[in-house]
Amino acid sequence: MSKVVAVIGASSNRRKFGNRALRAYRQQGYTVVPINPHETEVEGVKAYRSVLEFPGPIDMASFYVPPEVGEQVIAEVAQKGIPEVWLNPGAESDELIARAKSLRIQPIVACSIVAIGQNPYAL
Repeated sequence: MSKVVAVIGASSNRRKFGNRALRAYRQQGYTVVPINPHETEVEGVKAYRSVLEFPGPIDMASFYVPPEVGEQVIAEVAQKGIPEVWLNPGAESDELIARAKSLRIQPIVACSIVAIGQNPYAL
């Protein structure tokens, strides 16, 4: 079974990294869950307002939102019990990392698109 990844800040704008990430994960065979309260679907995939609205388990969350938004969302990620959390360039802050750690989450601060072997600029 493929890994389920929540793209926090998934966007319909194909130039944005929240969109590029969604496409990159899909190309790699992941099941993608777009999370964005302002979108109903992204790239033909049903979007959810929050990870808590998604009915099944989520293996990984990848953040493509400003740190102050991430600070609001991280508690929901902890509540959902998502074991792997990526803070992509621009999504991380000392405050968010501290908040994550206080919720027993050890975030990975790196580009998750590069980590799965894709060039985000080529998508």
